[in-house]
Amino acid sequence: MPLQFELCPGRMIGDSHPCFIIAEIGQNHQGDIEIAKKMIKMAKDCGADCAKFQKSELECKFSKRALERPYNSKHSWGATYGDHKRHLEFSHDQYKILKKYAAEVGIFLTASGMDEMAVDFLHELDVPFFKVASCDANNFPYLEKTAKKGRPMVVSTGMQSMETIRRVYETVKRHNPNFTLLQCTSAYPLDPKEVNLNVIKKYQKEFPDVPIGYSGHEQGIHITVAAVAMGAKVVERHVTLDKTWRGNDHEASLEPSELAELVRTIRLVETAMGSSLKQMLPCEKNCHDKLGKSVVAKGAIPKGTVLSLDMFAVKVGEPKGIAPEKMEQLVGKKLKVDVEDDDSILDNMIA
Repeated sequence: MPLQFELCPGRMIGDSHPCFIIAEIGQNHQGDIEIAKKMIKMAKDCGADCAKFQKSELECKFSKRALERPYNSKHSWGATYGDHKRHLEFSHDQYKILKKYAAEVGIFLTASGMDEMAVDFLHELDVPFFKVASCDANNFPYLEKTAKKGRPMVVSTGMQSMETIRRVYETVKRHNPNFTLLQCTSAYPLDPKEVNLNVIKKYQKEFPDVPIGYSGHEQGIHITVAAVAMGAKVVERHVTLDKTWRGNDHEASLEPSELAELVRTIRLVETAMGSSLKQMLPCEKNCHDKLGKSVVAKGAIPKGTVLSLDMFAVKVGEPKGIAPEKMEQLVGKKLKVDVEDDDSILDNMIA
């Protein structure tokens, strides 16, 4: 199986393809579809590849008692947790409106299906890929059902052990080869000491046929950029229009200027990653012509002399002579001409 696949129509991920950048709107839209539209447009304007939401069918995701429990948080939108979640949950028709708007703007739109019924709806909505939230990474009936639908999958792996992630890999792969695993730590905001970017390397080693990515909840952009430099092929960051708004996720989210800077910096880093082929580049020629070293004579050397290393020095020579790395190849050879002290040794001087 190749280390690349088409995540969205016309957009490959993995191998040498650009990192796919997901702007996670989640429920930072405050339950307002007009704010949601503004955030979709912001994600597009900042250069993200995809705007992502969270879709739940609340009676499928939560038990009755969970929905009825009092919710007195400063972030609450209702007296009970169910009231709070209902305020933030868009209807099917609203999602259809948002998907149409995203297409008009020119950005991919998807959502984390937070339960099996939500996945069924998102499948009907024809999202380009399914996002599996960390809280469902160990929900194996859900994973199997989602994988069998055949859409590409992006799986966050917060709160899970390596043993569980190995099982996630095997479960999804049995039914669907097109998926990516994202290193994630589920804390908001995330302390840098608990990011553990080295898990990216672990995943790359354990799952060499799957593109690996990063879902970050830290503040700022630097850690996410570092993840891309380590080979993350998908990155996801929460976004907001205002970090002071009501809601648990806003503090760990990027405002528009930060998202734009993240995208610019990721693309700059990708450009700088370049090729693994090491050679002198055309852009280095001026520096080499000016400062590149040559083999020169350490004292006068008569024609016919059998050459040895103690006859040579390495200096910036004029004209440019034999490169220092070839100096040992001259040992035992003879000169065809007399060479003066400090003169460059040229190829045409060697018998």
